[in-house]
Amino acid sequence: MRVRNFARATGRLAKTDRLDAQLLAHFAAALRPELRPLPSADEEHLTALLTRRRQIVDMLTMEQNRLHTVRATLRQDIEEHLTWLRAQLAKLDREIDEFIHGAPLWSDKDALLQSVPGVGPVTASTIVGLLPELGSLNRQEIAALVGLAPIAKESGKKQGKRRIFGGRAPVRSVLYMAALSACMHNPVIKRFYEHLLAQGKPKKVALTACMRKLLVILNAMLRTHQPWRTHAV
Repeated sequence: MRVRNFARATGRLAKTDRLDAQLLAHFAAALRPELRPLPSADEEHLTALLTRRRQIVDMLTMEQNRLHTVRATLRQDIEEHLTWLRAQLAKLDREIDEFIHGAPLWSDKDALLQSVPGVGPVTASTIVGLLPELGSLNRQEIAALVGLAPIAKESGKKQGKRRIFGGRAPVRSVLYMAALSACMHNPVIKRFYEHLLAQGKPKKVALTACMRKLLVILNAMLRTHQPWRTHAV
C-alpha cells in the first residue's frame, strides 16, 4: 500500500514489471525503509495455518448467519457444512498447537503470553506467528506496527479525533477479543479500563486503549522473558 501510494504521489499510474522494479528501487532510495529478515520456512508454514484458521472461522460465521435466513429445506445442508467446518477448525487448532510446541522458542513465547489473564491459545499462537517482532521493539514501535497507535488529525485550530489505522489487522482482531476478556479477568487491565470510563472516555476508546496497554505489557514480557506474575509485581 505504501509503495502504491508512493507511485501515485510521483505521478506513476501505469503498471508493468519493469516500471514496478524502477518504482521499488526509487521507493527504497527515497524512504530507506527498515530492513526486516525474510520469514523462515517454519514461520511461513505457521502463517499459512493461521490464515487458513481465519478463513474457516469466517466461513463458520457466514454459514451460521445463513442458517437463520434460508428455507427449512436447505437447513440440513448448512448444518452438515457447519459440522464439517467445526471439525476442520478443531483439526487446525491441534495442528497449530503441535507445531508451536514442537519448536522450543515458540513454545516458550506461547507459555509466556498465555500466563497473562485474558490471553488464550488463539491470541498467543496468532501473536507468535504473525508478530515475530514482539519483544524486540519499543512500546511506540510495536503499537504502530499492529495499528494501535492513535493518528493525529489536526489542521490549524481544528482538533480532529485521533483514530487507529493500518497495521496488522489479524493481530489487532485477536487483541480485541483478548482485551474484552482482560477487562473482566485481568486486574491490571480491568482497573485501567474502569479508570478510563470514570474519566468519561467512550467504551470503544477505552477498549482500544486496553488493547494497546495489553500489547505493551506482552512486548515487555517477551523482552525481559518474565511471566505475568513476575512482570506484574
